[in-house]
Amino acid sequence: MEQLSALLKGNAYPGRGIVLGRSQDGKYAVVAYFIMGRSENSRNRIFVETQDGIRTQAYDPAKMTDPSLIIYHPVRRVTDEDGVTTIVTNGDQTDTLRDFMLEGESYVAALNTREFEPDGPNYTPRISGIVYPSGSYMLSILKSLDGDPSCCLRHYFTYDAPRPGLGHFLHTYQGDGNPLPSFQGEPRPVEIAGDLDTFTGLIWQGLNPENKVSLFTSFIDLETGAAESRIVNKHS
Repeated sequence: MEQLSALLKGNAYPGRGIVLGRSQDGKYAVVAYFIMGRSENSRNRIFVETQDGIRTQAYDPAKMTDPSLIIYHPVRRVTDEDGVTTIVTNGDQTDTLRDFMLEGESYVAALNTREFEPDGPNYTPRISGIVYPSGSYMLSILKSLDGDPSCCLRHYFTYDAPRPGLGHFLHTYQGDGNPLPSFQGEPRPVEIAGDLDTFTGLIWQGLNPENKVSLFTSFIDLETGAAESRIVNKHS
């Protein structure tokens, strides 16, 4: 288990990242999602709350040049007879997952219809997570084969019985570069300590100050399904 703050401070550009896990006291499922940017277009964003989660939005609409891969709903919550399921992704596959779930289809079936982003030469991976009412969760990454867009690698990771104080961290890029190198290996096991505000501050302070853009965090009560969330935007 690694220190999340150390991982963030040691990487100037992890890109977009998801953390899923369980609070230290075991009472809450934990969710975090952050975005970073190197271009003016990518940095010109904020998170705003919606009825079922959050969406990205241009901070200055006059400066938005291409919304295709940067405007989407990173988080959506779906309610059914089992409770509330939380979906978090780095693109419009959030909507694909929600639509498949509403039709009774699986997480894997939904993502098997998608692949990495069409932004060559980076071919940014699509990373996705889902937290079930029980607190169990899944993470996935869809990426090119070492930058070759003719092959899509689909990796799925399932965590059936999350341990208190433990989370898993998945992000799009290994680090900065041209082209940007895709994440490698399994999601990193990280320590989750403290309350929601402590967790939020740890991530925000760990992100590179020049490249960080927005952060969403949430603690979900495993008994009631109620979620308490935070949004931090560099353009506040």
